Amino acid sequence: MTSSPYGTAESHDRLARVVREHAGRLAASLIQVTGDFSTAEDLVQDAVLVALKRWPQEGVPERPDAWLFTVARRRGLDLLRRQENYRRKLAQLRWPDEGEASEPDERLRLIFTCCHPALTQEAQIALTLRMVCGLTTAQIARAFLVRESTVAQRITRAKQKITRAGIPYRVPDDEELGGRLSQVLAVIYLLFNEGYLSTAGQAQSHDLADDAEWLAALLHRLMPTEPEAAGLLALIRLHRARTAARFTPEGTLVRLAEQNRSLWDHEAIAAAAALLTRAIRRRRPGPYQLQAAIVACHAEAVRWEDTDWEQIVLLYDMLLHLAPSPVTRLHRTIALRYTEGPRAALAEVEGLAPELDGYYLFHATRADLLRALDRPDEARQADRLALDLTTNPAERALLQERATS
Repeated sequence: MTSSPYGTAESHDRLARVVREHAGRLAASLIQVTGDFSTAEDLVQDAVLVALKRWPQEGVPERPDAWLFTVARRRGLDLLRRQENYRRKLAQLRWPDEGEASEPDERLRLIFTCCHPALTQEAQIALTLRMVCGLTTAQIARAFLVRESTVAQRITRAKQKITRAGIPYRVPDDEELGGRLSQVLAVIYLLFNEGYLSTAGQAQSHDLADDAEWLAALLHRLMPTEPEAAGLLALIRLHRARTAARFTPEGTLVRLAEQNRSLWDHEAIAAAAALLTRAIRRRRPGPYQLQAAIVACHAEAVRWEDTDWEQIVLLYDMLLHLAPSPVTRLHRTIALRYTEGPRAALAEVEGLAPELDGYYLFHATRADLLRALDRPDEARQADRLALDLTTNPAERALLQERATS
């Protein structure tokens, strides 16, 4: 054991990181033997609770993964000693020695199972956070500002559906991998968006953003030749590299044009851009690589005035070709303003009204363009409509200021 006290907030953060790193592997190994998500999850959670009780007093073990495995294995043997066949399998189960490679796709199978399209998106996210990241039901509930019982029901129903439907615990075959991988990437990106600018009433949820980046890094590590996994990781890291400049001390959102770029993490930007470049060289473009390339154009510009808007419009055109959506078209109009002018951009925005009238960013973008065309009364009205459609306090503060100016 390492001999330092773990009674502070910092110690709990370290314990949480250790648990997150190893709980997913542990769950994946136990599921292989038990064939049951609920049993494996109970064993993992028991081991985690023991760790959180003992490690603050005793110190973190030199090999916390093996320690957790040993506790979970003993608990499984104790609880299920009457089931002879299962007991024998558990007794034979062994955790890899230090430096010894474990089965490379254990957690990959777990991720794909948690993100199976037969489950609702809410269930996919909750199950992934619980089984892969090792979060407790209470932690997930706090992150999304929902009742703990609601999260517990989502997880229980998801596990029951996996069992009833006979959803296989495996990585999809080559012919179905593309669609299934898109589902996994979407779950991770939704999780990141919830953490980066929460829709649940918080300015930011750092824990969820951390978990999303960790999951994206894990997926990239498990699928190193998949360019979209690298693209998503680069996208998340490019966004997070600018976090320090996104909010005022009072928590108000700072627009990109007004951010202090000296606060950006330029080393992280360069590393993420290099990761993206390696992914692009595989010549299998995808939506996450293109979104990351757009963010890189912003992140690598020394000043707002140096932004390569023509390149950004071109990247949006490519993105719309691969993954057409009205929201992407809306984002493209923001770049179009700087290549063809606000009047042309406003005409594009107005054409999106039937699809995006209930989306706050549609009205906020329209307000920006109206203001640029010296139509302030219409701009304030559009800002008020945007204000009515968003719950995030940081965005609301910015819109409130504009709507009353």
